[in-house]
Amino acid sequence: MITNQLLHPASIVVVGASNNVHKPGGAILRNLIGGGYAGELRAVNPKETEIQGVKSYATVHDVPATDLAILAIPAALCPDAVEVLAADKQTKAFIVLSAGFGEETHEGALLEERILQSVTKHEASLIGPNCIGLMNTWHHSVFSQPIPQLDARGVDLISSSGATAVFILESAVTKGLQFNSVWSVGNAKQIGVEEVLQYMDEHFDAATDSRIKLLYIESIADPDRLLFHASSLIRKGCKIAAIKAGSSESGSRAASSHTGAIASSDSAVEALFRKAGIVRCFSREELTTVGCIFTLPELKGRNFAIITHAGGPGVMLTDALSKGGLNVPALSGALADELKGQLFPGAAVGNPIDILATGTPQHLELCLEYCEEKFADIDAVLAIFGTPGLVTMYDMYDVLDRKMKTCRKPIFPILPSINTAGAEVAAFLGKGHVNFADEVTLGTALARIMNVARPASGEIELFGVDVPRIRRIIDGIPTDGYIPPGCVQDLLQAAGIRMVSEFVSDNKKELLAFARRIGFPVVAKVVGPVHKSDIGGVTLNIKGEQHLALEFDRMMRLPEVTAVLVQPMLGGTELFVGAKYEAKFGHVVLCGLGGIFVEVLKDVSSGLAPLSYEEAYSMIHSLRAYRIIQGTRGQKGVNEARFAEVIVRLSTLLRFATEIKEMDINPLLATQTDVVAVDARIRIEK
Repeated sequence: MITNQLLHPASIVVVGASNNVHKPGGAILRNLIGGGYAGELRAVNPKETEIQGVKSYATVHDVPATDLAILAIPAALCPDAVEVLAADKQTKAFIVLSAGFGEETHEGALLEERILQSVTKHEASLIGPNCIGLMNTWHHSVFSQPIPQLDARGVDLISSSGATAVFILESAVTKGLQFNSVWSVGNAKQIGVEEVLQYMDEHFDAATDSRIKLLYIESIADPDRLLFHASSLIRKGCKIAAIKAGSSESGSRAASSHTGAIASSDSAVEALFRKAGIVRCFSREELTTVGCIFTLPELKGRNFAIITHAGGPGVMLTDALSKGGLNVPALSGALADELKGQLFPGAAVGNPIDILATGTPQHLELCLEYCEEKFADIDAVLAIFGTPGLVTMYDMYDVLDRKMKTCRKPIFPILPSINTAGAEVAAFLGKGHVNFADEVTLGTALARIMNVARPASGEIELFGVDVPRIRRIIDGIPTDGYIPPGCVQDLLQAAGIRMVSEFVSDNKKELLAFARRIGFPVVAKVVGPVHKSDIGGVTLNIKGEQHLALEFDRMMRLPEVTAVLVQPMLGGTELFVGAKYEAKFGHVVLCGLGGIFVEVLKDVSSGLAPLSYEEAYSMIHSLRAYRIIQGTRGQKGVNEARFAEVIVRLSTLLRFATEIKEMDINPLLATQTDVVAVDARIRIEK
C-alpha cells in the first residue's frame, strides 16, 4: 500500500544517519537538506547528538512520532527498528536502503518477511529493502546522485534496480529531461513496479499529474495488474516506455513444436507491452530518448524534414528513420527552388536540407519557416547543428528556442557538440528544452513510438467462433499430449479457421481413393512423429497414384509413423501462426512467415490472447518480412485481412481452451483471395 506519509511526510527520521556523506545514511540526509525538505528532520545515531545540523537520537525508542522512517542500518537490525517505529511512533512509511535480505540468503529472506509482517499489521508503506530510496518534489529520500531537475509535470521513473535508476538519471540529465518522481523499489517486498503504476492510475489527476512514465523492470510479478493499469493510464492520456531486462532466456526449452522452439519469456513481454500500448526500449539511452520525445508536441504524421549543416549525420538519420518505417520525403518543385535560391550556393534542399557549414542562423530560421508554412507534406522537423569549435552556437540555438516555442509542428533539436559547445547546449537546456545528442538513437526511438499499438480494448471477438463446440471437443479428448489430426481439424473448424481438405489412414487403398476424388497433385505427410520434415516425412507435388503408393510404403516404414495424411497440393505464400502458454501471462500468440523460415529467420511478432483485429494488424505490420506479405518485386501480396482474421480467431479459441499449451498452424497458405491452414498441431495438458 502507498500512504500519504510516504509521498508527503510531515516528518522524516533517518536511522543510521551520519556526518560522512559518503555513507548512505549521510548522503540521504544531505540530499534531504539540500532538496529543501520543509518538514521536521530527525536522525538516529547512538554516537552523535547532532548530525549535519539535525538533532540525533540514540535509538528509535527515543524519537518523537514520525511519518516516514529511512533505514540505513545492518539488515539484522531492521525488523526490530521497523516494529518499534510502526507500533510506538505511528510511522506509516518506511524506506529500507539496507541490503543483505532475500536477494542474498534464506536468513535474509526471513528478516525481510518480519519487516513485511510489521508494516502490514500497522498499515504502513514499505519501499525496498535493497534500494536507493524515493524522490519527488516533496522530499529527496535517496542517497545517490545526480538529483535531476524536479518539476510536477516532469517524468515519473519507476525502477526495479537502484543502480540502474542512477544510470538512467545520468543519461536523462545530459538531455535536459526533468522528473516528477523517482521510485527505486529494490526487492519490492510490498511495493513493486505494478503497485506504483496502480497507485498512479487510481489517483490520476489530469490537471496536475505527470503524463510520462518510464519503467525499468527486472521481474513482472503480476502481468495482469501491469497490463490493466498501464493501459488505463495510457487511455487517460499518459505515455509509457519501459525496459524489461532478463528476457533473453533460451527459447529451446523442452519444446517440441515450432512455437515452443522460438517462444520465450521475451515473447510474452513483447506481447504484454503491445497489448498495453507501452513503448518498449532496450537501453538506457533509448529509454531517456523516448522520454524526451514524449515531452514534445505529439507527432501527427510520419513525414520528417531534416535540416542540418553537416551532410553525414543527415544521411545516417535518414537511414534510421527509413529503417523504422518513417519517411523523409523528397522536396522538389517551385517551393524547393525558391528556398534554395535564398541559401548559399551549394546548399541542398532535397531533404535532408543542408545549409552548409557556413549557413547562418537566418538560414536555419528560413528553412524552419518553409517546413512549417509551405511544405505541406512535412509533419515534423529534425534540426542537426553542432560546431567544430570555430564559432559559438548561441545565435543558432536561440533560433531553435524561439521556433520550438511557436511552431505548430514538432521540432527535434539534435545538438551533438555537448563538449565543444557545452556552454551553448547548457544555455539551451536551461530554457526548458531537451536535446538529442545522437541522431540515430533519436531516429530509432521515433520509430518505436510511431509503431507502438494503442492499448487493446479487452473485448473478445466471438463472431463465427463456436465456443460450446470447442469445449465439447476439448472435454472429449481423454489424454494429454498432441491430439489426433481429426480433433485438430474439428477445433479449427469450430473456431472458423478454414483448413485444407485432408484424409488420414494407414490403409493405402483408402488414401488412393481420396486422392483420386480430390485430384492430383497432392501432398503426403506422416502421422506420429512431431518433426515430419526431419525424417523425410513430407512429400510435395505427388502427381499420380503410383507415386503416392510408393511414398505411402516408404513413409509407413519410418520410425514412429502410425498413418499417412494426404492433402491437395496448393500454392501461395507460406505463413505461420502459433501459440504457447506462458505461466502468469497466459497464451502468447506468434505470427510470421511459414515453412522452414519460422525457425531459420525467427522473424515473428507476438501478442497476448485474446487479440483484437487492431492488435493482429499491428503484429503483422511489425514483421521484417511485411513487404513480402504486401507483395514486392512483382510477387503478389496476400490477403492481409484474412491473415489477421486467423490470428484473432486462434486467440479466441485459446481463450476458451486453456488446456492448449502449444500449437502451430504451419504453413498457412495465403493468396490474394484466401488464407488456408495446411498443417496444424495442438498439444494439450488437462
